[in-house]
Amino acid sequence: MYRTFPYIVLFVLTLIVQVFLLDSLAISIYFAPMIYLAFLLLLPLDTAHVKLLLAGLATGWLMDYTMGTDGLNVIATLPVAFLRPWIIGWFYTREDPREGGIPSEARFGKSKFIRYIAACILLHHLLFFSFEALSWVHLDRTLLRIVTSSAVSVLFIWLTARLFTLKLTARI
Repeated sequence: MYRTFPYIVLFVLTLIVQVFLLDSLAISIYFAPMIYLAFLLLLPLDTAHVKLLLAGLATGWLMDYTMGTDGLNVIATLPVAFLRPWIIGWFYTREDPREGGIPSEARFGKSKFIRYIAACILLHHLLFFSFEALSWVHLDRTLLRIVTSSAVSVLFIWLTARLFTLKLTARI
């Protein structure tokens, strides 16, 4: 993986913002943005599958450790890391993704990039909130949490991606 330092900074900053800002907001139970997934979604396209899984495991474990959720983030983050290459394949048809570069608006186009982020976030939130509820009794509330949190998370991750790729002078 090239350009490790910007990704280390992105990893640390997203975890800090998630733990100290977004998890501390107690606006509503339906408002739970998860920005830490930006790290996984913005990894280079040619990242090896094993590295993706290890990054997903590390991210999920650190979030579980800081949030005290006992594996809930790992359960939701690992499938996103595992399915990311196939999700990219659905939206990325111009060139071979193994060529490298960063998933961005410049590479995918604005609508495809937002759909890529939304697909990954919906998968994560579907697993996260379903396992958190562990019941079908309040299915309507769980679905509402999935939809509202996904919408807010997509917005925050899209803004993070714009900021991350704005000053990056590497091949996009």
